[in-house]
Amino acid sequence: MKARILRIAAASVVGLLIAAGIAWWQVDHAQHNVQSSVPIGGPFTLTDQTGKTVTEADFKGKYLLIYFGYTYCPDVCPTELGTMARALDLLGAQGEKVQPLFISVDPERDTVAHLKDYVGLFHPRLVGLTGTPEQVKAAAKAYRVYYNKAPAKDGKPDEYLMDHSSFLYLMGPDGRFLGVYPGGTTADRVAQDLGDRIAG
Repeated sequence: MKARILRIAAASVVGLLIAAGIAWWQVDHAQHNVQSSVPIGGPFTLTDQTGKTVTEADFKGKYLLIYFGYTYCPDVCPTELGTMARALDLLGAQGEKVQPLFISVDPERDTVAHLKDYVGLFHPRLVGLTGTPEQVKAAAKAYRVYYNKAPAKDGKPDEYLMDHSSFLYLMGPDGRFLGVYPGGTTADRVAQDLGDRIAG
């Protein structure tokens, strides 16, 4: 009986690994061959960490590296923003052609002042964006981003987590969607891909 359970467990693990590998290939392959019937990206109106209202038009002519997350995120968000910052540093002068954006999915807590302190921890050129719940919802919908407020801890209304998808979105200088870097993609790989695109 134990042997049978172990075989089933092993088969399940192998199946999961294969599925994960296929998913990784599909997303990774999309970086260079974007053929999607579902549009990703589009107009947005948000507020940056200085209190200025901005739209996608303010970044026209630059590659956009966009991450949707929130400042109270305990692990994934700071990790991915760190990857973004490191990739920009690795690009050197080429990095000036890339605009990094951090769009909050937690407008309730991510105020302009809070965003200003937060983005400064990662990179001097990182722009933090927030807005009304409606504005954030519209931006997330345009990029097909999932997010949802999890139940508060111990009944404390301000202590909650946000479930959200975790990708670095890459948009071209013309505003066209170019692909995504899945969570866990190394800074070296992001920088190499971006560098090739900028040079090419």
